[in-house]
Amino acid sequence: MSISFLTLGWRSLARDLRAGELRLLIVAVALAVAALTAVGFFADRLKSGLQRDARQLLGGDAVVVSDNPLPAAFLAQVQSLGLQRAQTLSFPTMARTPDGQGAPQTKLVSLKAVQVGYPLRGSLRTSLASGAADTLTRDVPAPGEVWVDAAVLDSLGLQPGQNMMLGDSALHIARVIVNEPDRGAGFMSFSPRVMINLADVPATGLVQPASRVNYRLAVAGSDQMVQAFVDWTQAQILSHSVRGVRVDALQGGRPEISSTLDRAEKFLNLVALLAALLSAVAVALAARGFSANHLDDCAMLRVLGLPQRTIAAAYSLEFLLVGLLSSAVGVLLGFAVHYGFVALLSGLVTTSLPPPSLWPVLFGMGMGLTLLLAFGLPPVLQLAQVPPLRVIRRDMGGLKPASLTVLGVGLAGFAALLMAASSDAKLGLIAVGGFAGATVVFASLSWLAVKLLRYSVNDATAPTALVLATRQISARPAFAVVQVSSLAVGLLALVLLVLLRTDLISSWRQASPQNAPNRFVINITPDQGPAFTQALKSAGVTQFDWFPMIRGRLVAINDQDVSPNDYSDERARRLVDREFNLSTSAALPEQNQIVGGRWQPDEVGAISIEEGIAKTLNLALGDRLTFEIGGTKLTSKITSLRKVDWGSMRANFFAMYPVAKLDGVATTYLSAFKAPKQRGFDNALVRQFPNITSINLSTTIAQIQGVLDQVIGAVEFLFAFTLAAGLVVLFAAVSATREERAREFAIMRAVGAGQKLLRQVQRIELAGVGALAGFLASVVASAVGWALAKYVFGFSWSVSLWVPVFGALAGAVLALLAGWWGLRDVLRRPVVQTLRSAAQ
Repeated sequence: MSISFLTLGWRSLARDLRAGELRLLIVAVALAVAALTAVGFFADRLKSGLQRDARQLLGGDAVVVSDNPLPAAFLAQVQSLGLQRAQTLSFPTMARTPDGQGAPQTKLVSLKAVQVGYPLRGSLRTSLASGAADTLTRDVPAPGEVWVDAAVLDSLGLQPGQNMMLGDSALHIARVIVNEPDRGAGFMSFSPRVMINLADVPATGLVQPASRVNYRLAVAGSDQMVQAFVDWTQAQILSHSVRGVRVDALQGGRPEISSTLDRAEKFLNLVALLAALLSAVAVALAARGFSANHLDDCAMLRVLGLPQRTIAAAYSLEFLLVGLLSSAVGVLLGFAVHYGFVALLSGLVTTSLPPPSLWPVLFGMGMGLTLLLAFGLPPVLQLAQVPPLRVIRRDMGGLKPASLTVLGVGLAGFAALLMAASSDAKLGLIAVGGFAGATVVFASLSWLAVKLLRYSVNDATAPTALVLATRQISARPAFAVVQVSSLAVGLLALVLLVLLRTDLISSWRQASPQNAPNRFVINITPDQGPAFTQALKSAGVTQFDWFPMIRGRLVAINDQDVSPNDYSDERARRLVDREFNLSTSAALPEQNQIVGGRWQPDEVGAISIEEGIAKTLNLALGDRLTFEIGGTKLTSKITSLRKVDWGSMRANFFAMYPVAKLDGVATTYLSAFKAPKQRGFDNALVRQFPNITSINLSTTIAQIQGVLDQVIGAVEFLFAFTLAAGLVVLFAAVSATREERAREFAIMRAVGAGQKLLRQVQRIELAGVGALAGFLASVVASAVGWALAKYVFGFSWSVSLWVPVFGALAGAVLALLAGWWGLRDVLRRPVVQTLRSAAQ
């Protein structure tokens, strides 16, 4: 027989497609690729969108920040590169009502002076009055004008059209600021904003030689020219020709939103990984069934003289074409589905997302081909080795386990792709390693269960259906182990997803609680403490944070003077160059966790450091830190390291002394609480304590909670894909032994067994296998879920003892449903037809 592998491969593909034998393979691969590429397309577009919108958050393509006016060389460099520029300066100051206009009122504000062209990227959003409709504008305050936050008007009792005093100048209130694109999330950035023209600053007399002013130079232009300016600026910083200068980046702009987005990406990647892992199991089961159905065909081809090489090449071509087809379907489906993410997560990027790159397409096609070739091709390649003698002896040429080399190469490639898709080493290792380990555990325990089954049922006293079911399972232990293991892997993902949807997402919500503080009040003097706390209690605020706040500069480590030049890391240099907000507390704050050393209440000479800043500054337990506080140096030993939950929106500190108070240092107090909804609460508090600064975080809290709700919706949306993949695995696992079951039931029917008895046997077998698989899957899912919560998402999570019980019940029900659908024709086949087919 002479035929090329190309012709044979095409003909086999067409025949198998018409017969529906490739349907399960195509569905499994398409689901995996669709889940991964849907997340990939969205992540790719979101990343591009965030990079683009980062310029709006910065107010330019790059921003140079300085503690002093920048040298003229910087402006000359901007001009030589042909870049646009916008200079601003900002600093805290006091705003007040004009003299003679009732009782004088004052308010600590964050003043920002801008020039024409600001912002270079993005736009201001303003209104003509508090609560009025707002519009985007490219204008800036004209000389003699001031634009203010609504909180300033409430605190001072002023209205647009009136004057407000800043230093020596009386400025006309022209507009109310609604949104400022480059405001950032620094602590002083939460103070009410007052914006004036840069030309009005000298007349105010507010900027003096000792003033703490923040100078910003924003530039915009082509990417090449902007990068050249950034490189030049970095060179100036490293050469120490300028001090107190840095290049601002997006990562420092909105840390509370970026952390939420990081968790969102991890959640979506986890769900997509589960879909891919499930699809791998489904492909392996379906490919083995496909191979078993083609053993006789290949034996006949060998009888007709077709070489083994041609048969192997033909089936390889067929599976390659199937992989390309199913991967393409998955990519198209993923591209369509990712628009669901765009709709559900539209609030994460305020403008339209850019088109995706080709990377998700290439990754999806590679994942689909790897999935099919790694798990589907090994059993199919055995068809080329079927002996011609099988034509007359059906017991010869059965499928054997694939070689370790073939399986190892395929599994290694698939695992590498999954690790790349996870975008997080811990997430990938726990998901991939957890499933690999679970498969070994499932196979071992199911083999043990099958062995014990032979001795657990008494043939003399047990019901006939139960005896026959246990005999069927124990008579073919290999099939039972494969079936239980496959069902357990599918149920593992389903149980893990249920836990993900309920417990883990619930823990995520608790990490950003609805009752998180939305007000931070600073500059409370010690003598105002009792009256301030009483004012909160009178307004119905019963829970609030209350901490001393002390300004100190780190001047020595282990009795050695420290300066920014001692560090190469930019963040470390900035930390050493500025003052710390220190605090004291005899008790460990509830949102803090000790990860090193020991917190000893009222321990004199001790200090506790947040673990992140300890790593940045290369600090360790036992190091001696010296802070200069109001001209006094205080040396303490690091006795503990703390893990701080920054996402809790509570009052947190980098450095804390484990004592109730520090004697002899200037101290103010900070309070954080959830403000009551009563009208005028903030205004009344500021009028009673005019020197305080009340920072309203309601908008930030609402934005974080809104993002959280959107992300949970996206996880649930992708959940449908993984659920479908899990059901495909269940169907494939139950259907894998359909022909064996048909032959066994045909023999039983031939010797007199009725359909009622055989239905009972089938149901008992499926329910038992499903319950065992569900129990094993629930136990492993609880362990994997705990590991994900602790090491990937950073949540505290306790495992319920009811999970294995409900898992076993769910496994039994799902196995019965999958069996009803996949095996519904087994008992309907004529006995003669089944036995003749088995004998041929």
